Amino acid sequence: MAQNIFVSLPPYEAAERIHQTIIGGSVTGEAIDRCQLNGQGGTVCLVSVYEKHYWRAGNRLTLTVTVDNLQGPTRIHLVSGGGGEGLFRFDWGASKSFESSILEVLGPYRI
Repeated sequence: MAQNIFVSLPPYEAAERIHQTIIGGSVTGEAIDRCQLNGQGGTVCLVSVYEKHYWRAGNRLTLTVTVDNLQGPTRIHLVSGGGGEGLFRFDWGASKSFESSILEVLGPYRI
């Protein structure tokens, strides 16, 4: 499931809040990679990939987070993956939970 939201925070602050939520708020959360692309006029695109173990899914899930201000307000794009087992990839709601933790921490800044 992928989601886009816009927030009133600057990109670096939004990315740091996300990072702290996943790393600081979890025993199994870890940052896999982070990349920064600089645009014209001070715009930026920050891409981070996180991984976290979910007992209910029985494996590790990934969350790719893109934070950018390329078109004005800070946009957050979330997409989770890797949940579930077998052909149907049923993950007991773990992917949605991974994304929801970010939506919750950014909720007060949503525009």
